[in-house]
Amino acid sequence: MNDNSMKYLMTEYHKSHVNRTNQIIHYFCVPIIFWSVTALLWLVKLPLVMNLAFVVGALLMLYYILKNIKVFSVMLVFTAVCLVLNYWLEINGMPLLIMAAVAFVAAWIVQFIGHQIEGKRPSFLKDLQFLLIGPAWVAFKFLNIKL
Repeated sequence: MNDNSMKYLMTEYHKSHVNRTNQIIHYFCVPIIFWSVTALLWLVKLPLVMNLAFVVGALLMLYYILKNIKVFSVMLVFTAVCLVLNYWLEINGMPLLIMAAVAFVAAWIVQFIGHQIEGKRPSFLKDLQFLLIGPAWVAFKFLNIKL
């Protein structure tokens, strides 16, 4: 199997996420972290495009489409939901910076607790690419979608 294929990367990611408690923690924390990053990027306004979240989101979608069309489709929907949520929170005057920063820090702390329970280091310490694989793995695992 190609060491850079999506199937390989998802299998490798799974190896440090076997413990059921750690998986449940990831089902909550990975989407929260993903959203919080989109929210923080949303706050960086750019000329010609609304904000940095759209630029980074487009690059992220390029990464996913080059890896796997099914993963791209799922992550496109999830990213769009995050961006719509950011828009809604912003137009309703919510403190997006504080919400995103607190969510980001809290979710990472809980994830590290999950890895302590698992007894394995987070995958991204082996390869930063796993920071992009994690959200896809969670979506596929939680929704019981086969790759």
